[in-house]
Amino acid sequence: MNTSSFSQSGGNDSEQEVYQGFGAFFLEIIKVFILALVIIVPVRVFLFQPFFVQGASMEPNFHNGEYLIINEFGYKQTSFGDVNDPSFSVTSWKDLERGDVVVFRYPNEPSQFFIKRVIGLPGETVKIARGQVHIINERFPDGIVLDETDYLDSDVETISGTMTTTLSDDEYFVMGDNRGASHDSRTWGPLPKNMMIGRVLVRAWPLNRLGVL
Repeated sequence: MNTSSFSQSGGNDSEQEVYQGFGAFFLEIIKVFILALVIIVPVRVFLFQPFFVQGASMEPNFHNGEYLIINEFGYKQTSFGDVNDPSFSVTSWKDLERGDVVVFRYPNEPSQFFIKRVIGLPGETVKIARGQVHIINERFPDGIVLDETDYLDSDVETISGTMTTTLSDDEYFVMGDNRGASHDSRTWGPLPKNMMIGRVLVRAWPLNRLGVL
C-alpha cells in the first residue's frame, strides 16, 4: 500500500514536470517568435527588401529571374499605415549617385516595380543626341558626354532620336542598360523621388553571380 501510494505520488510529479516542461518550451517558442518579429519587421519595412528581375531591360548586367536585395534605408518614403503625422514617417535623405541601379514604382502604374539605372540627377538637364547622353549641370554648363563604359559596351548607342529633359529638384532620369528594349525616362519622363524604393545592394541569385553591387 505504501508502495502503491509512493508510486502514484511519483506519477503525479512526473506528469507535472512534463506539463511544466512543455509549457516552458511553448513559452520560449512564443518569445522567439516575438523577438523575430521585433527584428525582422523593422528590417523588412525600413532596411532591405528582396526583388526578382523580370524582363530584359537591364541586360547584360541583370538578367530575368535574378534575385536582388534592395537597400531601402534612407531612399524611400515610409509611412506607418494611414498616419499622416510627419513624425511617423521616414523620408529620403540619401543622395543617389549617377550610375546607381535602383528599384522604384512606375509613376504611371505605382503597383508595378521597375529596375533601371540613374542617369540624370535632380536639377540637371539630360540631352540625348546622335546616340550619346549629354549631361548639363552647374559643373558642366556647356554639357559633357556621359561616360557609360563601366556598365555598357562601347558600341552601345542610346536609341531615342534627339531629346532634352530638364529635371526638377526632386526628379531623376533613369534608363535601362538594354537601351533598345527598355521602357524608361525616354518615354514616360522623369522619375519623381517619392516613387523611389531603394538602391540595388546585393545579387543573391544565381549563386555564380552572387555579390555586393
